[in-house]
Amino acid sequence: MKYCSLTSGSSGNSQFIASKEARILLDAGVTGKYIKESMEAIGEKPENLDGILVTHEHSDHIKGVGVLMRRYDLPLYVHEDTWKGMHAQIGKINLEKVNFIGGDNPFEIKDISIHPFHVDHDAANPLGFSFKNEGVTISVATDLGHMPESIVRVLENSDLLMLEANHDVEMLKVGRYPWFLKQRILGDSGHLSNESAGNALVKMFERGSPGCVLLGHLSHENNFPELALETVRGILEENGLRDGRDLDLDMTYRNRVGRLYNITK
Repeated sequence: MKYCSLTSGSSGNSQFIASKEARILLDAGVTGKYIKESMEAIGEKPENLDGILVTHEHSDHIKGVGVLMRRYDLPLYVHEDTWKGMHAQIGKINLEKVNFIGGDNPFEIKDISIHPFHVDHDAANPLGFSFKNEGVTISVATDLGHMPESIVRVLENSDLLMLEANHDVEMLKVGRYPWFLKQRILGDSGHLSNESAGNALVKMFERGSPGCVLLGHLSHENNFPELALETVRGILEENGLRDGRDLDLDMTYRNRVGRLYNITK
């Protein structure tokens, strides 16, 4: 399977997942033009997509959905509650292309089996997803205020895991955000901090072993890639886990396309 983060951060999110037969876009929170150019940069074309999945209805995840659906006649896969929260924001689209998915019910797009799971975030019915094909599992878990045991179990044996490391707690506390927004981000329905991401990975290694971990959805105001990476790496090392030996730790980026991964078994 292939995975590439086209963009990930507080200003926009879009992930590309592919198998031999299927091409999927997870979220489209940037312009259609950016997604087209980003996909072309990795040798793909948006007109070849088999569908767009949406995690939740916040603008940094749906901004380009309507444009892409209209321009390329793409199907949309979305929870009904999320659809109710987003349909007025994306303009007129072909309603026959909208497919409702359940929060716990796996479904397939061609040869990829897709497993949604609930996350805690301040949205209508936010989801994370695991994508499975030929023994390979790719999981994406962002926009979650905390990491319950149920989600740890879902993610622990992923061959590639994109995990939120949204903010540094101290940067957020002393930053310029208003107090109500700081409370929202720090709450159980907000965003996962660098420290929480590192501790979640330690829990996963108690039973499983995610092979490659990418940190994502970084805040522009309250984090930066080097800090997220070093914080998570430090927590892992404190618990006897080493980057490059026990897992491969890498970043996704807010303002550019990330590395294209080809995961096989």
